[in-house]
Amino acid sequence: MNEREGVIQEGVAFRRLRAIRVVWISFRPSEPETWVRILHCPLNFEILAVRLKCHLLHRCDMGCNLRDLADAENTTMEAMKGKKVGVDSFLLAFQFLTTIRDRSPTGDGGPLRADNGKVVAHLMGFLSRASMMLSKGIKPIFIFDGEHPELKRDEMDARRQKREQAEIEWKAALDAGDFATAQKMAQRCVKYTPEMVDESIEMLRLMGIPAFRAKAEGEAQAAVMAANGQLDVVATQDWDALLYGAPIVIRNLTSDGSKRMGRVIRAQRIELEQILADNDLTREQLIDLGIMIGTDFHPGIKGIGPKTGLKLIKKFGDIETICKEKDKEIPERIDEIRSIFRNHPVVDIPDEDLVQGDVDVDGLKKFLVDDRQFSQKRFDNAMELLEEAGLVRTGGQTSLFSF
Repeated sequence: MNEREGVIQEGVAFRRLRAIRVVWISFRPSEPETWVRILHCPLNFEILAVRLKCHLLHRCDMGCNLRDLADAENTTMEAMKGKKVGVDSFLLAFQFLTTIRDRSPTGDGGPLRADNGKVVAHLMGFLSRASMMLSKGIKPIFIFDGEHPELKRDEMDARRQKREQAEIEWKAALDAGDFATAQKMAQRCVKYTPEMVDESIEMLRLMGIPAFRAKAEGEAQAAVMAANGQLDVVATQDWDALLYGAPIVIRNLTSDGSKRMGRVIRAQRIELEQILADNDLTREQLIDLGIMIGTDFHPGIKGIGPKTGLKLIKKFGDIETICKEKDKEIPERIDEIRSIFRNHPVVDIPDEDLVQGDVDVDGLKKFLVDDRQFSQKRFDNAMELLEEAGLVRTGGQTSLFSF
């Protein structure tokens, strides 16, 4: 190849690189991020494009990835009308904090703040999504994480270290005046503080919506409540909810109809009993399969993914036998991990505390407009959305939601 051809191919390569805007792909959440060197070869770009497409499709998966086992059925928010939906609120909060942010030319990329410096991105998100859910006739119950189990300490430490490293790079980019890089790094060092959790719960309760902290994992609390008949479905991106025993999981519920990377996102309904029946598994075997694939409590067994794991668990029955037959080490504290999924600690919530209550319009307005500089228009839009749906009664009395 002569110099001119090399320059042409280099130009094509960098144009393609710019188009896909990627320099790394994380193959598994439990493994270090693997840097992909991009050679000036069309074939390598085609391979990268395929891998990137798969990465983007799976990037929002949380917990163990049971996608290959599930026969997910498209659904809608409208289909949830009249249902009590337990919402895994931490995942939503982080979505709000990483998307509702300062993207001005010289902005730091952090979550949007009020004039008084308070972060309000999470409140903007919850106000919008909660109002929309109520307008569709859904009865949401927002559940926030409590104290993480000790078994999750390594996972939480790893997340903290990544966040701290991202914060260093974010500050360095700001100091250098590289706002484009700073805005990218800002998404990786977002924190959802206890104060923010308190604010979220307070705002939701002012809207009359049940909201509380779980004993431990939010999706686990919702799953147990659903299994006990207190909730109809669990709305979460975390596949672990199925391991905790949630009969029905709805993924992408609040994103239904939106677009991501040029494709329309659809809410999906996954039923635990269908997964067990279609794959000829018991729930205990599903839990073992999840542990082998990798969960927040164990990185998984190297070389075992969903498809291989399914074959092995159906052939040998449990992790101990699989490890013996395949000459692999049995995961440490395996019985404790199993117990986390089978008997997750929860707080007892009386049924009467799961009923939609009155909306404190004056209190909500003070909380958002007066104290956090929400625009009157944003506040009115939320109220109008509910009034048009017939959920708010006005006329000389405090507005009420009535179901």
